[in-house]
Amino acid sequence: MGGMDTTRVLVVDDEPMVRDVLARYLEKEGFGVETAEDGERALAVYEATRPDLVLLDLMLPKLDGLEVFRRIREQAATPVIMLTAKGEETDRVVGLELGADDYVTKPFSPREVIARVRAVLRRSSPRGTPASGVLRFDGLEIDGPRREVRRGGEVVRLTRKEFDLLHLMASNPGRAFTRAELLEDVWDFAWDGDTATVTVHVRRLREKIEEDPSNPVHLVTVWGVGYRFDP
Repeated sequence: MGGMDTTRVLVVDDEPMVRDVLARYLEKEGFGVETAEDGERALAVYEATRPDLVLLDLMLPKLDGLEVFRRIREQAATPVIMLTAKGEETDRVVGLELGADDYVTKPFSPREVIARVRAVLRRSSPRGTPASGVLRFDGLEIDGPRREVRRGGEVVRLTRKEFDLLHLMASNPGRAFTRAELLEDVWDFAWDGDTATVTVHVRRLREKIEEDPSNPVHLVTVWGVGYRFDP
């Protein structure tokens, strides 16, 4: 399995076939793989091995995926990709609300999962941090190198995706981005027309950085297009 530099992925799913297929594909691509079949085991393996990324099914015995996710997040910002079945729309949105990095709906192709894993890892590696100094707008500071946002001097807690989204838009003030562009740039994926992810993240950003989230001055909706950042 190579030295310690192997990127390790924890696959959590209660279906043996899904675990086996994903493990086989990931290993073929050079990843180290751990698996777990329920929520309790997932946390035990996570704590023992500290993987670089977690593929997490939401419907799990013993502890559900969202609870596992919350507990992982209490310990570290390990990237998590949710595996959800077609009908679990609400779970998926809750997962994104909690700050999951991506999601894949079943049935999926293992290739698609590998592509998402690579994209998320690429985004979360320190190399990908925007280093263009500090952007300042009227009481709002966006610190690229430190990946920190301050509002009136107070640090605002953002998930990694929220930061990337805000940083991208604030680096291009006044430019209208379509939701599809934002998906492509921030999530690294041309999605199948599902832009709920962007909508959810913009809403959460507004709650965190706007005086009056329902009447935003920075993250403005451009009707029929998408969003723009007004300085």
